[in-house]
Amino acid sequence: LSPLSKPLYSSLREMAGSLKCASRRGLVERFDGSIGAGSVLMPFGGKNQKTPAQAMAALLPVLPGQETDQASVMAWGLDPDHMTIDPYTGAHAAVYNSMAKLVAAGADYKKAYLTLQEFFEKLRNEPGRWGKPFAALLGALDAQLELGAAAIGGKDSMSGSFLDKDVPPTLISFAIAPILAGEVLTPEFKEAGHPVYLFGPTDESAESLKTAWEQFHALHQAGKVKAAWAVENGVAEAVMKMSFGNGIGFKANDSMGDQWHLPFYGFLVAELTEEISLPGVLKIGTTAAEPVIDLGSDSASIDELLKLNEGVLEEVYPTNAPAGGKAIPAFSWEGGCQVAPAVKVARPKALIPVFPGTNCEYDSQRALLDAGADAGIVVIRNLTADDVHRSVEEVSHKLAKSQLVFIPGGFSGGDEPDGSAKFITAFFRNPEVKEQVTALLERRDGLMLGICNGFQALIKLGLVPYGKIIDTDENCPTLTYNIIGRHQSKMVHTRVCTNKSPWLAGTKVGEVYTVPISHGEGRFLAPEELVKQLAANGQIATQYVDLSGAPSMDTEFNPNGSICAIEGITSPDGRVLGKMGHSERVGTHLYRNVPGEYDMKLFRSAVQYFK
Repeated sequence: LSPLSKPLYSSLREMAGSLKCASRRGLVERFDGSIGAGSVLMPFGGKNQKTPAQAMAALLPVLPGQETDQASVMAWGLDPDHMTIDPYTGAHAAVYNSMAKLVAAGADYKKAYLTLQEFFEKLRNEPGRWGKPFAALLGALDAQLELGAAAIGGKDSMSGSFLDKDVPPTLISFAIAPILAGEVLTPEFKEAGHPVYLFGPTDESAESLKTAWEQFHALHQAGKVKAAWAVENGVAEAVMKMSFGNGIGFKANDSMGDQWHLPFYGFLVAELTEEISLPGVLKIGTTAAEPVIDLGSDSASIDELLKLNEGVLEEVYPTNAPAGGKAIPAFSWEGGCQVAPAVKVARPKALIPVFPGTNCEYDSQRALLDAGADAGIVVIRNLTADDVHRSVEEVSHKLAKSQLVFIPGGFSGGDEPDGSAKFITAFFRNPEVKEQVTALLERRDGLMLGICNGFQALIKLGLVPYGKIIDTDENCPTLTYNIIGRHQSKMVHTRVCTNKSPWLAGTKVGEVYTVPISHGEGRFLAPEELVKQLAANGQIATQYVDLSGAPSMDTEFNPNGSICAIEGITSPDGRVLGKMGHSERVGTHLYRNVPGEYDMKLFRSAVQYFK
């Protein structure tokens, strides 16, 4: 057998523990996966958020006040080992792999376009080196002609050498296609007892493989596909990673023989709702309630395989951090909301200040507009002293006419060194701005909200938990670096702990909501005595909880290591709310691969407060 015809692995455990198949979660979570409130798929899905998405799926961006269900899916293909052995077939496979991932995500391959990125060693005056990019481009071109997919644009470099070190021959195929958000497929197994099929060609022709893709797409359009995965490093890898998200097992039949670890590029593994009989479509097993991957001659528990899979890169890109062993109380305060606005208005005015580095203003404005507020953005300019002065005047003027202030998230200027939100804090401490904030809260009974970076600003200003701008000291709460030592972007579950705040009027104490987080400094710390006082006064708004709804110090559920798993707190009367989770990033078509109730009705509750 040639190196390209041999099984990649000899067992499930070897495959799960290989670098080629290793989980990249510790790396991926360093990047904001929900920014823009347009992510149809999160990078990892299922209730456990452990099945990696093979494609990016996102709504097309529209301005606040506009809606769309039009999305795009994009995927890539590259196997460096294959490219090193044979650049021609490696590039050919890369194109097919990227297109297969689009098909597995629910897209029609006939609507796809490609773009290629090449990276090769310095060519020098050596024919062998010149032949590698030439062979790769020919392989990619043949694949494009076979699939009827054109490559538009691209990027190349022939400088991948340093001294005696060369990059492997690299041609990455990026494929993109339009899709309606409601038609996006997710890869995690959904339910035990469903048949699992392998879709592939009946011969070695491109036409045969395209027929298989078309059969799959027709089944998807008929609502018969629950989950799908484009095969990369063997069918065994496919069923293993599809099982991680929801802990649903797989029991094979005897149809695959010893071919579980062969790289069937272009093939699809799919969980269907019913049995089918089609040419080239092979039933390979059934999803199972028992959390085990059973291939007949080889089996292993999902937990063992997941531990191996995530352990490969754990020391480089950690996914876990030490958790405190102390039991965490679930706070509950049900004394009710005791505040009301001085003047009722049908459409409250909301002010959204945008500081250098803020990146959530459109998401925030959209959420407020959808809730019925008149939400306006004010950009804080700081290029010159005069710019800052004019910004102070503008914000002070608009504050005087507003009922609500929302400080959104981002990475504000001045985050480094010594912590975040320093510029925001300095701005709000300006006497003119401070006076108007005080008038909003104390004379007009207005509302304030700070999320992520905005929460950090509220903490530093003293607006939470004290309800007014004060000089804070070491006895005050703070937000510091995540205990894991890196940025975290994922979904978390938060439990409502109080009904004191007008912001939480649409929720009930004990309810659990799923919320996107994305921060590097979200660890809430406060003296134990102060935490007790906040709990007694109903000022602890939300706590991070596990899948059972219990507060947790486990990094998987409490992403920053906050004391008592606190995610959000309020002012003494509940009218100022600060929280880390991005509750503004909600929408009809978002996060299809992570189940949960996302809408806390924060913004509708705030608008209703003024009516």
